[in-house]
Amino acid sequence: MRIGLIAMSGVRVRTRELIELGVTLPQFVSRGQVVASLPSLGLLTVAGLTPDDIDVAYREIAEVDPRSELELFDLVGISSFTAQIDEAYELADRYREAGVPVVLGGLHVTLMPEEASRHADSVVLYGAEGAWQRLIADFRRGALDRRYEGLRRDVFEEPNDVFPRFDLLKGRPYNRVTVQTSRGCPLQCEFCAASVRLTSAFQQKPVDKVVREIEAARRVTEQPFFEFADDNTFVNKKWGKEFLRAVTPLGIQWFTETDVSIAEDDELLELLADSGCRQVLIGLESPSGEDLGGIDPTGWKREHSARYLEAIDKIQSYGVTVNGCFILGLDNQTPDVFSQVKEFVDRSRLIEVQVGVLTPFPGTPLYDRLKREGRLLRDVYWDRCTLFDVNYRPKGMTVEQLETGLRRLFAEIYNEREFTKRKRHYMEIVKKRL
Repeated sequence: MRIGLIAMSGVRVRTRELIELGVTLPQFVSRGQVVASLPSLGLLTVAGLTPDDIDVAYREIAEVDPRSELELFDLVGISSFTAQIDEAYELADRYREAGVPVVLGGLHVTLMPEEASRHADSVVLYGAEGAWQRLIADFRRGALDRRYEGLRRDVFEEPNDVFPRFDLLKGRPYNRVTVQTSRGCPLQCEFCAASVRLTSAFQQKPVDKVVREIEAARRVTEQPFFEFADDNTFVNKKWGKEFLRAVTPLGIQWFTETDVSIAEDDELLELLADSGCRQVLIGLESPSGEDLGGIDPTGWKREHSARYLEAIDKIQSYGVTVNGCFILGLDNQTPDVFSQVKEFVDRSRLIEVQVGVLTPFPGTPLYDRLKREGRLLRDVYWDRCTLFDVNYRPKGMTVEQLETGLRRLFAEIYNEREFTKRKRHYMEIVKKRL
């Protein structure tokens, strides 16, 4: 038996002006290329769950060409982000027309199972652990169910834990590889469409297993830069310090997502710097904590927002750059927010900045709320779930003001002069650390 696992790859932006502007924005374009080149850790995990007597092929497709000849398999599994789900459905429909059974999985499929079922013989919801093995057994006996549900907790515990098939990446030109250390996040932000929607509790992988996966990935890719596919890596500071001590001897360079609370722990920051961490992405969301009402159900980010500037300075003083994430179009924001973000970036001296618009991904509490309020521009707009295309009516500004402000802010933040200034500031920090 031969199974094809196909990932939809690439980054999409639908707003024409942003596409044209992006050509001249070094950081925006660079970040897009990085995201586009990351392999699908989810499908590598599926491959690891597949019995050894089955031949597994891993493929990535950036564009679906209806004229191209299909590579045929006995069974096909397809995964995609929301922005490319329509192309995933198109590919799935072609395979089914050719007589090849199709399984769809991933976050979008989990959140929109009825929609996905129209394009598949079976769908897998939540993680593949606890579902894929049963699916394969049923397929072998000709009794494939329409839906399988994977585990929502204990995925890193024996016997549920599985080793991703990093060997399938051998010979591919990746300079970045993803490894997962946790699933979920206790903050439960209203807009979040990450692993928090797949799990029923925050789950942390044992340190020794993370180390083994890093070593395995490094054996098949040449000097990879590691991105840890977590929502919030350092929720557990005790685990975090154990992890940092374990990866320091490996000599790797890496990036992850976390929150500003790491600035409160000097020991953690020292270990972070020594371990090869080059950057942490932190969801600041807005320069003002007052703007976070509604999207921050626990109130945690509002409570910490007053210390953002201090935290950024503290983290970056250790030589670890901060990629500050901002969301434009929050209910309490007015058109003044664009100049406020620019002023905050200048004051904070953030090394890198990521700016996007509030995006109501399907199946999130944000989507449900905006739909109830009649503020969605369309009920189905998946190809515009790019974080840069506006899909709803903001409260404090018009759609046009949000789109225009985003373009202006991009031009102000991502131009060559600002990019060079941030790089120079980083070099000054590094010199102080030597």
